[in-house]
Amino acid sequence: MKNVVLGIVLVLLVAGTGFAKNLEVEKKAGDYTLKITMDNNPPIVGDNNITVEVKDSTGKSVTDAKVMIDYSMPAMPGMPAMNYKTDAKYDAGTYKAVMTLSMAGSWNISVKVAHSHKRVKAKINVDAK
Repeated sequence: MKNVVLGIVLVLLVAGTGFAKNLEVEKKAGDYTLKITMDNNPPIVGDNNITVEVKDSTGKSVTDAKVMIDYSMPAMPGMPAMNYKTDAKYDAGTYKAVMTLSMAGSWNISVKVAHSHKRVKAKINVDAK
C-alpha cells in the first residue's frame, strides 16, 4: 500500500512540473496592473524572454506606454554588483524583451512603466539556475 501511495505522489509531482513552465506574476503598480511572464521557471543563465501586459484601472490594455526592464544582482564578496537595462517593445498585446542573466543566483527585476505623465514600477525577485 505504501508503494502505491508513493507511486501516486511521484506521478503527481512529475505531472505538476509540466504545468509550471512559465513564471507568471501579477503586480499592482499605481493605477496599473502588470502581468509579468517569463518563459523559463525558474529563469536560466542566458536569455530569458519576458513579457509585460499593462492594464489601466478599468482593466483596459495600455498599448502606448514606455516599458523598461531593469535587472540586477547585488554585490557579493569579490564581485561587484551587476546592473542591466532593456527596453520592452510592444507587440501583439504585450511588451516584450529579452533579459540575459549572466550567472545563477538571486536577481532583482524592476519593471518600469511610463504612461500619461505617470511613472510606476513593480519589483520581483527570481533565482536563476
